[in-house]
Amino acid sequence: MSRNPSSIRGTLRSLLWASVLVGAACSRPHTSVDTYTNALSALGAPNGGSVENCPDPTLIHGQQKGDDNWYMLCTSDALNDQDRGANGQYNTHLLPTLKSPDLVNWTYVGDALAARPSWARDDAGVWAPDIKFFNGKYYLYYVVTETKVGGSAIAVATSDSPTGPWTTAAAPAVEPHEAPCCGGSRRWVFDPEVLVDNDGQKYIYYGSYFGGISVRKLSQDGLTSDPYSQVEVTVANRYEAASVIKKGDFYYLLASASDCCNGGLSGYSIFAGRSSKPTGPFVDREGVLLTTGRVGGTHVLGLNGNRWVGTGHNALLTDFGGRDWIVYHAIDRNAPYFQRAQGEGLAIKRHVLIDPLDWVDGWPTVRGGQWASDSAQPAPAAKMGEESSYHLVKAQEDVPGDAIASLSDEFDGTTLSSQWSWVRAPEATDLNVSGGSLHFPTQDTELFGGINNASVLTESAPSGDYVVETKMSLDVPAVACCFNYTQAGLVIYGNDDAYLKLVHFSNWETRQIGFGKEVPPDADKPIYGETQVGPADETVWLRIVKRTVGAEDHYTAYSSRDGKTWSKGGTWTHALGENPKIGLVSMSHKGFTATFDYVHVSTLKP
Repeated sequence: MSRNPSSIRGTLRSLLWASVLVGAACSRPHTSVDTYTNALSALGAPNGGSVENCPDPTLIHGQQKGDDNWYMLCTSDALNDQDRGANGQYNTHLLPTLKSPDLVNWTYVGDALAARPSWARDDAGVWAPDIKFFNGKYYLYYVVTETKVGGSAIAVATSDSPTGPWTTAAAPAVEPHEAPCCGGSRRWVFDPEVLVDNDGQKYIYYGSYFGGISVRKLSQDGLTSDPYSQVEVTVANRYEAASVIKKGDFYYLLASASDCCNGGLSGYSIFAGRSSKPTGPFVDREGVLLTTGRVGGTHVLGLNGNRWVGTGHNALLTDFGGRDWIVYHAIDRNAPYFQRAQGEGLAIKRHVLIDPLDWVDGWPTVRGGQWASDSAQPAPAAKMGEESSYHLVKAQEDVPGDAIASLSDEFDGTTLSSQWSWVRAPEATDLNVSGGSLHFPTQDTELFGGINNASVLTESAPSGDYVVETKMSLDVPAVACCFNYTQAGLVIYGNDDAYLKLVHFSNWETRQIGFGKEVPPDADKPIYGETQVGPADETVWLRIVKRTVGAEDHYTAYSSRDGKTWSKGGTWTHALGENPKIGLVSMSHKGFTATFDYVHVSTLKP
C-alpha cells in the first residue's frame, strides 16, 4: 500500500484540572476570537504566503510561565504551491512548527529539525510528530521511515522550548522490528502517540496497516520503550494514527482507517474503541474488538458530503472552558493537489481543521455526528478565563419512509422477477432463487478500473430521495488470511466507470464493510476511493440513502449486524447520469456464496 506522510495525534491533555477550575471561576461567555472557519489560517511561510499544508498535526499549550501560546507541528512537507527550491522542486520542511494565541490564527515559526537523526537514511521521511511535556521539558516523538539498518522507527527529541532547539536521542524510542504476523518482516513503525497515565506510567502507541497498532511501556525518562511489554491493540490492515484520551473510567483509542492521500477520493476516517486499561482490549460501541478479524470501530469522523474528504490523523485537546476539540487534516475535494512541479507526480495538499469533539452516550463524535465543518463556527476557549459558545446539535438521522413495492423484492419465488436485469449475466448454474433468498456465488471477476467483467444485477432507481436496504450473508471465514478481495453487496450503478458500492469484503486478515466510489479515468488522478462503515459479521444489513442537496446527489452508507442498531458511514457525492440503477454484486474471489434475503426500496422521510 502506497503512503504519503500521514501521522498521528500529538495531544494537549496537559492542562491541570486546577487551572480549568480557575478558568471556570472567572470565565466570560466568549473567546478572544469568537468564530473560525475551516481550514485554519496559517501565515508566515518563507515565501511570504500562507501555510496550506499541515499533515498529521500535533499540538500543545505552552508550559513555561508566561507562555500563553499554542504550538502545532506537522509532518515534513512543502507548505504551499510556491514553496520550491531553485530547481523548481518542492521543499521539505523537517516538521514545520506553527504558533497561535487563539487556536484559530497560526503563524509558521520554523522547522523543528535541522537534520535527520544520525541513524536515519539520508532520504528517510520524517513524519507524524507527537509533542508532550513531562519531566520538566518537551518531548517530540516522530517517525523515521527508513533507518540505516532497515525498517522504520520512532525517534525522540527533547527541548526546553516547543520551538526548539531539539536534541534527538542517540537511539530510537521504538526500534525497527517485525510485524506480529510475519517473522523477518519490517512492520510499519509509524505514528507515535504518548500517554502519561494517572499513576505516572508512560505508554507509547505506534503502528500502521502493516503490523497494526501496538502499545509499549515507555521509560520514565521518555527515551526508550520496552519491547517485552508490547501489546497489540488493533488487528493489522485496518487502522493507523492512534490517539488516546482518558474520559471517566475508560481509555478511548481513536485511529484512522482507509487511504489518507487519495486526492478527492480520499476516504480516510476516524473510529474509536474503548477499554478500562491503557493496554486494551479495546471494543467499539457494539462490543466488537478492534483486534478481531471482523474488526470493530465506532465512527468518530468521516465524509459528510461537504468539500472536506480524507478527514483523519488527529490530535486532541481540552480548551480552557473544559471542552474537548479534535484537530486533524483534510483534503479539499475541489482542489486536492499542489500545483504539479516539473518532473513530479501529483502531491496531496492536506489542510489542518479543528472541530468540537462531543460525547454522546459515552462515545466521541465530531460536532454531534455532523462531522467536519466548512462554515463559521464558535471558536474554542484558547485562553484562561474564556468559554466557547459552542453547543451540541446532533446530526439528523436518516429514516426510511414509505415502501416502494415495485422496486422491492423478498426473493420468495424460484426465479428472478421481471424488475431485474443483468449487466453481463452469469452462467445459469452460478445463481439461484430458493428458500426465500437469492444465492449469488462469488465470481473471479472485477468491477474496477479497466477490468469490468463482473455480473451486476440491476433494477431501476426511483426518482427523488430514497433508501435501499438489503440483508445478506457472505460465507467467507471469520478469520484467516487471505481471500482478497472477496466481496458482495449493494451498488448504485451509472456505468462500469461511475458507481457507488457498499460491500462486505475481505482484506488480508480482516473482514470489513467498505463504501466505495469509482469515477471515469482522468489522466493520472485516482479513479477509486473507499471509506469504512460499521463492523462486519457473516450476516449484515446494508443501507444506502440517496439525497439531493443543492445541485449534488449525496449517498450515505449504513450497516448493521442485527437490523436494529445501525452504524452510519460516510457520504460520497456522485454524478451517475440520468438513469442510475440499484444493483447487487458478488465478486473478486471464486468459491463463496452471497445470500441476499431481500432488497427493500423506500422513500426517505423528510
